[in-house]
Amino acid sequence: MPKRSVPYDVVDYLKTPEDIAGYLNAAMEEDREEPGLFLDALGDAVRAVKGMSELSRDTGITREALHKALSHKGNPKIGNLFSVLHSVGLEFSVRPLRHKG
Repeated sequence: MPKRSVPYDVVDYLKTPEDIAGYLNAAMEEDREEPGLFLDALGDAVRAVKGMSELSRDTGITREALHKALSHKGNPKIGNLFSVLHSVGLEFSVRPLRHKG
């Protein structure tokens, strides 16, 4: 009898803030090659932690605006991005580029 496959959902593996931060950092690294990947990953993080309805209540941003901003073609305001990150227990930081050499 053939084995049934189970759909993969990355949300099942985003259990801790460290897991989520690693996932988002990896998405940011890849985002140079595929714009929008980071926003997709941030949407995954929201699903892992709380969902859009709770995020909307926490941030004061409508669910519709959140869905639009966190879509592959989204273009969120920086303040909204910070609000979403803080709501899932993360903060934004900047570091110098690592030079390949």
